[in-house]
Amino acid sequence: IFTRQLATLIDSGLPLLRSLNVLARQERDPVLKRTTEALSDSVQGGNTFSDSLAQHPKIFNELYVSMVKAGELGGVLEVVLERLAEFQEKAQKIKGKVLSAMIYPAIVMTMAVTIMGFLLVFIVPRFEAIFKDMLGDKPLPGITIFVITISRFAQSNWAMLIGAVVALIFGIKLLGRTSGGRSLIDQFKLRLPLFGDLIRKTSISRFSRTLGTLVSSGVSILQALNITRDTAGNTVIANAISQVHDRVKEGESIVQPLETSGAFPPMVVSMIDVGEETGQLPDMLLKIADVYDGEVDNSVAALTSILEPIMIVFLAVVVGTIVIALFLPLISIITTLQQQT
Repeated sequence: IFTRQLATLIDSGLPLLRSLNVLARQERDPVLKRTTEALSDSVQGGNTFSDSLAQHPKIFNELYVSMVKAGELGGVLEVVLERLAEFQEKAQKIKGKVLSAMIYPAIVMTMAVTIMGFLLVFIVPRFEAIFKDMLGDKPLPGITIFVITISRFAQSNWAMLIGAVVALIFGIKLLGRTSGGRSLIDQFKLRLPLFGDLIRKTSISRFSRTLGTLVSSGVSILQALNITRDTAGNTVIANAISQVHDRVKEGESIVQPLETSGAFPPMVVSMIDVGEETGQLPDMLLKIADVYDGEVDNSVAALTSILEPIMIVFLAVVVGTIVIALFLPLISIITTLQQQT
C-alpha cells in the first residue's frame, strides 16, 4: 500500500519529500509511520531516497532499494514505484493462494490428530473398563485389541510423544539454519507429491517476475541476478541462478546456463532465448511470470479439489476405525444381555 500510494502521489506531481510527509501524517501503523517519518528526515537531510531506504533493511529489501536507485538514476522514480507496487501485489497474491492450499490439509490433519488423541486417551479406556466388566475373559475382536493397545501406549507415553513432536519441529528448524540442511529441505519440498509441482511453479514465477522487474527498471543483469538469487526463496533455484550469474559474468548468454542447471522447464528456457534474441528479455520474463501465475492458480484449484475428498476420507477412516473397534464388543454385550433375559 505504501509503495502504491507513494507512486500515485509522485505521479500526481508532488515532490518526493512532500509525498513522504503526506504518507507519514495519514499512516496509522506505528512502525510504518515512524519509518516514513525517518525516510522524510533522511531525504530532507540530503540523502537520496534509495540511501534512505537502505537504512531500513528489515522493511525494504535489496530488491526494493536497487529498483528505487535505478529509478532515481534514470529519472523515472514514479514508473519504478508503480512497477514495484505491481510486483508486490502479484507476489502477495500468489503467496496467499499457495498458503491457502497448504493450510487446508494442515487444519484437517490437526483436527484428525486431536480427535484421535482425545478418543484414545479419554474414551477408549472407559470402553475398555466396560468390556472387562461385561465380557470378562472373552476374546475381543482383533481391531478392538489393536485400538486398545494403541490407547494404552498413548496413555503411558503421551509426554514422550509430545516431546518427540516438539523435538522434530525444532530439529527441522535448526537443520534449516544450516546451508546443507536448507538445501536438503528445499530439495525435499520440490519432490513432495502434489505440493512439489506447485512449489516449483511458484519459484519460477517469482524468479521471472523479480528478474524481469529489475531489468526493466534499469538494474544491470548481473546485479539483478544477484538480487533474484537472494530472494528466490528456494536454495535449489538460488543455486541455479548463481550458476547463471557466474556464466553470464564470463560473457555467456543467460540461456545456456539456465538450460544446463535443469531447474527450469524447457518452455521457460525457450521463451527467455526468444526474449534475449529479440532484445525483449524483460517483457518476456514478465510474460513467463504471468503464465506461471496462471499455472499456480490452476494447480491450487486442482490441489484443493484433490485434497478435500482425500482429507475427508482420511478423517472418516481414522475416526471410523476407532468407533467400529469400540462398538463391535458392544454387540456381544447386547447379545449376552438378551440371552440372559
